[in-house]
Amino acid sequence: MLFWRTVTQIFFREIRPRGAFNIPRDGPVIFVGAPHNNQFLDPLLLSLEVYRETHRHVQFLTAAKSMERKAVGFFARLMDSIPVSRAADSAKPGLGVIRLSPDDACLVIGEGTHFLSDFQPRMQIMLPKSLNSAVAEVSEVISDTQLKIKREFGGESGKGTLRFREKVAELREQGISGLEFKRLPFVNQQEMYRYVYQSLKQGGSIGIFPEGGSHDRTDLLPLKAGVSIMALGAMADDPSVRVKIVPVGLSYFHAHRFRSRAVVEFGNALDVPAEHVEMFKQGGAQKREAVAKFLELVYDALKTVTIRAPDYDTLMLIQAVRRLYKTPGQHLTLGQVVELNKRLLEGYVHFKEEPRVQKLRTGVLKYNRLVRDLGLRDHQVPRAQKASWKTLGLLGYRVGLLMAWTILALPGTILNGPMFILASLISRRKAKEALAASVVKIAGRDVLATWKVLICLGVAPLLYGFYACLATFIAIRASAPLRWRIWTPFLVLIALPFMNYAALKFGEAGVDVLKSLRPLIVALVPGQQRSLDKLKAMRVQLSNEVADLINDFGPKLYEDFNEWRILVPSASVPPSSGTPGLWRRKSGTGAVDAQGLGLTHPMTWIDERLFGWSRSAKRGTSAWGGFSGDEASRIGTPDEHSPNAER
Repeated sequence: MLFWRTVTQIFFREIRPRGAFNIPRDGPVIFVGAPHNNQFLDPLLLSLEVYRETHRHVQFLTAAKSMERKAVGFFARLMDSIPVSRAADSAKPGLGVIRLSPDDACLVIGEGTHFLSDFQPRMQIMLPKSLNSAVAEVSEVISDTQLKIKREFGGESGKGTLRFREKVAELREQGISGLEFKRLPFVNQQEMYRYVYQSLKQGGSIGIFPEGGSHDRTDLLPLKAGVSIMALGAMADDPSVRVKIVPVGLSYFHAHRFRSRAVVEFGNALDVPAEHVEMFKQGGAQKREAVAKFLELVYDALKTVTIRAPDYDTLMLIQAVRRLYKTPGQHLTLGQVVELNKRLLEGYVHFKEEPRVQKLRTGVLKYNRLVRDLGLRDHQVPRAQKASWKTLGLLGYRVGLLMAWTILALPGTILNGPMFILASLISRRKAKEALAASVVKIAGRDVLATWKVLICLGVAPLLYGFYACLATFIAIRASAPLRWRIWTPFLVLIALPFMNYAALKFGEAGVDVLKSLRPLIVALVPGQQRSLDKLKAMRVQLSNEVADLINDFGPKLYEDFNEWRILVPSASVPPSSGTPGLWRRKSGTGAVDAQGLGLTHPMTWIDERLFGWSRSAKRGTSAWGGFSGDEASRIGTPDEHSPNAER
């Protein structure tokens, strides 16, 4: 656990828990995580936060195929992961093509097929990716060209059947008589369930991502029934067991990027209803109904801790509105940012047909395009000042500071360059492979971070060993004293981690400074001031419209709405002495950056005291424009206020 905490602290710039007090200190628990957006780092973050809070060890269900890989399997076994065999991992192409009987949607007719030798009852038949890889269980094999399936493809709604028939009709116009298919073996999961039941009886903790696999979508995938069977089965097997379900939401800010941020949110523990356990014991249709009903409860619990946008454009809109919203305080914690995103999304989905909401959406999208055209980010717009000697002086100072940070970060960057380049290339190739093999991924970004970490863990020892040998060879060629020849490899191996960590911090500070240069350069370009003034005025107007809209519609959606206390304080951060109801990030004061280190302190100090770059200088908070887009909550409120916004 110490090893993985070190790894995650290096990869992520900030990891924040929310609601950690909801984690049961004892008794059987199933942690249900979603969305599964970061392949093998998701269970790591969840395990680490649970261990830090309660010292409980979580055993995760992991695909048996993943555990067969050397690196992943090695670490998964160290974490006592539970292997789960998936039928889809053993899928094989079937001979011939298939279509559905015109009279019976559960009768599959083959052409050139060998159903008698290829299929047995309880096996599954899978359709192509063009039909979302829908599967159906085989109930009876009639002949080599006919078999019966238990239920229609895609469920009882009939949509899957309709799409199947339409696809076959399209293929017939091209001279093809049916669809290709795959056959999936029957996988007996009884041994896995027995292991889980035994672990829960002993008061253990099980972790599961019920979506079944990682993905990079903005909404949750349909949940698999495994979590329901585990909870209900354990309590049906032993009446003394009282399983609790804890929903866990994982929110990432650019999950696939190095030095990104993450929030792990724990929801209220969910008890398993006794009536569902009784229905489960009866078996048959009652058992299936109990599993389905409890799965709905789990899904509803996950909705309270996850941000679920219907599409990417909506998610981008909500994040833009959150940055424009004039919050009562200046320094939202990461947990508060997640909560605000969640509430804004709920409000948008509920009121999206309202004319005022549609008008605001149009305005925000137009504003985003103008910001992008100028090469800026939203958080840099309020600080884009008129060109003056201060602007020129500030630009010169920051360029000098950037050069200083670059020089300090350069040795470690050069030494680690081969490792970073290799990690980037291989992780992209793995993402393409994962995308090609999946029907739910959009760009395969969910595997990028995992492979970057794994590759660096494998390459770093080899690279550092090479540098130690190279340094020793140079010492020998330089005829250094014997004691220095002996100590050289050890000194290099000891010094490299410290040098690389320094390069990480100095480089991070340098990147922040680099991001802050763009608005200064734009302000100095002739003719750009008019565009900047227009953009700033538009931002003020949109910010006021957002505040008015939230103040008007918020009370209709939330009974506890209070425009001066909109966010629930984070349990991981002490209360501020400022605006009641809002808690500040620890690094929110004293001109210290979000890393908790004073590496950028000279820049913020001179920005505020010498150049007078921000009104926040009086309060001593950070005013430089180098924050990432996720730090936009530090922006000051516009000067103009509407009457509703001031209430």
